[in-house]
Amino acid sequence: MKFPSPVGFLFTYIVYRTVTKYIRFFLFQRIMAAQFFNRIGQMGLGVAVLGGVVNSALYNVEGGHRAVIFDRFTGIKENVVGEGTHFFIPWVQRPIIFDIRSQPRNVPVITGSKDLQNVNITLRILYRPIPDQLPKIYTILGQDYDERVLPSIAPEVLKAVVAQFDAGELITQREMVSQRVSQELTVRAKQFGFILDDISLTHLTFGREFTLAVEMKQVAQQEAEKARFVVEKAEQQKLASIISAEGDAEAAGLLAKSFGEAGDGLVELRRIEAAEDIAYQLSRSRGVAYLPSGQSTLLNLPSTIAQ
Repeated sequence: MKFPSPVGFLFTYIVYRTVTKYIRFFLFQRIMAAQFFNRIGQMGLGVAVLGGVVNSALYNVEGGHRAVIFDRFTGIKENVVGEGTHFFIPWVQRPIIFDIRSQPRNVPVITGSKDLQNVNITLRILYRPIPDQLPKIYTILGQDYDERVLPSIAPEVLKAVVAQFDAGELITQREMVSQRVSQELTVRAKQFGFILDDISLTHLTFGREFTLAVEMKQVAQQEAEKARFVVEKAEQQKLASIISAEGDAEAAGLLAKSFGEAGDGLVELRRIEAAEDIAYQLSRSRGVAYLPSGQSTLLNLPSTIAQ
């Protein structure tokens, strides 16, 4: 058996120590890296858990909204939470969000007028809750307060007001009816904690029988107006004829008087005026080149007028 030389043995030992050292260093680095990432993972898990807890304790109130807090131990809190991000205690507290912007609602109502005519009316209402009254509104009515209040108070007020007017007055005094409904309905709504910004009558119709009666009445009125116009026209024509006849009689009397005073001179004057007019008309005509100066072109006017 042959043993290695001292130089070979030393070289083998150095290589062995070097490789062992690097292996230990590599294993140490792996262990340290594992511990580091393990700690990072634990910290990340803690941060995630903490972030989840914090996020579950936050809520947002958007613009045009308000919130009230329900507490499992004390009930609805009196303070109203404004816009922004806020904290609450999970499981113990719960935020309830309300929209305080004006919202439209149409309320159709069938009622009767003072003269017992059926009237179909549609109210258009713009409503919003009073922010300070939100805890009371939620406690008494709930979050759907409009569904509980408006369909009950709107028909009640509208029927009471419409019953004070005849069917014709509902048309001619529609603005007054709308004002009366608005005033009384605003007072009733305020008792429940919300405001009515606008109330208008968007639809107003009557029963078919009443509509036909109104149409027939309008036709009769138009026929009466037409007949009255015809009568007035005939009277005016008659009056004009009388005035014309009186004028002709007066003119005839004046002419007779003039003839009696002026004699043949007036007749000659009228003949000269007529001749001048005829000459002017003939001079403008294309069919006449000149006027004979030696012959008379005057009309065969009588020289004397029978008295």
